[in-house]
Amino acid sequence: MAGPPTALPARGLENSHVPPCPTRRPSRRAWASSLAIALFALLLLPGCSIKQYALKGVANSLTEGPDVFGTDEDPELIRDALPFGLKTMESLLEALPTHEGLLVSLCKGYTAYTYAYVQSEGDLLVNTDYARATALHERARKLYLRAQRYGLRALALRHKGIADSLAMFPDRAAARITARELPALYWTAASWGSAISLGKDRPDMLADLPAIRALVQRGLQLDEKFEAGSFHEAAILLDALPEVMGGSVKSARDHFQRAVAISGDKRASPYMTLAQSVSVMKQDRAEFRRLLGRVLEFDPDADPSQRLATIVMQRKAKSLLERQDEFFIDEAP
Repeated sequence: MAGPPTALPARGLENSHVPPCPTRRPSRRAWASSLAIALFALLLLPGCSIKQYALKGVANSLTEGPDVFGTDEDPELIRDALPFGLKTMESLLEALPTHEGLLVSLCKGYTAYTYAYVQSEGDLLVNTDYARATALHERARKLYLRAQRYGLRALALRHKGIADSLAMFPDRAAARITARELPALYWTAASWGSAISLGKDRPDMLADLPAIRALVQRGLQLDEKFEAGSFHEAAILLDALPEVMGGSVKSARDHFQRAVAISGDKRASPYMTLAQSVSVMKQDRAEFRRLLGRVLEFDPDADPSQRLATIVMQRKAKSLLERQDEFFIDEAP
């Protein structure tokens, strides 16, 4: 799962007279404390322009650097590290409220973290510990909405009042978004749609469906190949909703086929998305098993940018297969 980087590159150390320690690395707590102290020192800098310049440098480094999260192979490490990175960026955003990179990275980071570590845990407990699953899903819904607010703020930098426009005239508002804002468009739609998928019993959230559909449709119009067909994956979730909510199983399957084709069948996510949505809804156990079996066939190292996402989904696929009787009323073959 691609998340925003939280570590600054070490520069200027090549001329230091202090030799590096060959045997020990700074602990995560020590590193976090050092970064927090550095940010606090920046906030105390005299002179607004100097402070702003320094903070922008830190923000740019955090949001434009290499993806050290998505390429990692240790989901537990990322689970522990990502919240600190997100809170660090929120602290910077207080001083730089119009920094587009921070807004998009926060939208993306909260969405990815919530799916991988909060909603997924709730999904696996829904039939065995309903109270715990409900609490996790409610927390996930709130986190998705936090991500959505950051995404809307990013879009509003170039389209003032777009949140209100999407509520009143969703198609017209979405049509204003250009290819330049594709990352903000996608992660706003993804976070918003994910929140609705967990709040189907809330009329206030269902009223937002036209806005989300308009955003996804606009993304498909601008670039259906964005992020290897990610807008098609988002459309799978929307079309997996009941027909009375505008869903269409046929359309969901069409979007699945297109997502697989665009990615060159190199991503596990379309298979996981279709299995958890359409296969369960249609009570098609055979398809469920086949799709999750395909998820397990992917090599996490084949695409380093998707390593963490693939590992997380494979863990989830194994658990879902082991507990498949909880999701189907027919007997296992």
